[in-house]
Amino acid sequence: MNIDKALDNLARDPDASFDVAELALELARDEYSDVDVEAYLSELAGMAREARTFLSGSLEKRVAGLCRFLFHEMGFRGNAQHYYDPRNSYLNQVIDRRTGIPITLSAVAMAIGQRAGLHVVGVGLPGHFVAKAIDGGREVFFDPFHGGRLVTVENCEQLVEQVTGTPFRATRSHLEAIALGPMVQRMLSNLKGIYLREGDFPRAVRVINRLRQLTPRDPLLLRDLGVSLFQAGQPGKAIDPLKAYLATNPPVADAAAVQEFLEKARGDVAKWN
Repeated sequence: MNIDKALDNLARDPDASFDVAELALELARDEYSDVDVEAYLSELAGMAREARTFLSGSLEKRVAGLCRFLFHEMGFRGNAQHYYDPRNSYLNQVIDRRTGIPITLSAVAMAIGQRAGLHVVGVGLPGHFVAKAIDGGREVFFDPFHGGRLVTVENCEQLVEQVTGTPFRATRSHLEAIALGPMVQRMLSNLKGIYLREGDFPRAVRVINRLRQLTPRDPLLLRDLGVSLFQAGQPGKAIDPLKAYLATNPPVADAAAVQEFLEKARGDVAKWN
């Protein structure tokens, strides 16, 4: 897979058909250049062969069997103690360490479920990510971060309320399968937030550039790219995205802060001349 072409395709068509595991592993090569994508895909295929022996009976029983395999037999678990460890967002590390965050554990469930013959999709709730299995007109939701427990719509609402601290009532659109494009965007946005929080601006720049491939017309990414480049010690490269963001007529307060970064970047460049 050519990851640049894949992201360009997803920018044009968020529902474009790619294997979520292969895509996530290719993205992981940005951080772990020696990732053997084919080896990991083979490992997932092997897990799926084992998982098939757990999938029998009703849809609820098949989902319960998949979750028993993943979260008990294989030991995948949510990393609540170190939730913001960036390794939780790289699929190779999730597979190696058997630990992750809701979206990456859901990606594992999707990848193994699909290979084992169970149609599993991701559901991007506000502040939390779950999965659901679909068979005909039936749907069964489960929560990979919390041991794969089966959840109802009411449970999903409670999960969102716990994370966001605000009342939440799920609509049909909240519970629909998320397209691959927005799912990858959410994965990358998690990483962006982690790196910005850690002050790791070179890595933030890399992730923001990936996000810009998916959503090239998002002006906020211009702002974040420019500021991160400046903070990463690259004022010359920061000037163009900062100028481009200001040209979008952002809110006054935001524009003032960005203008200040732009002036500092120009000042730093002027010192070199």
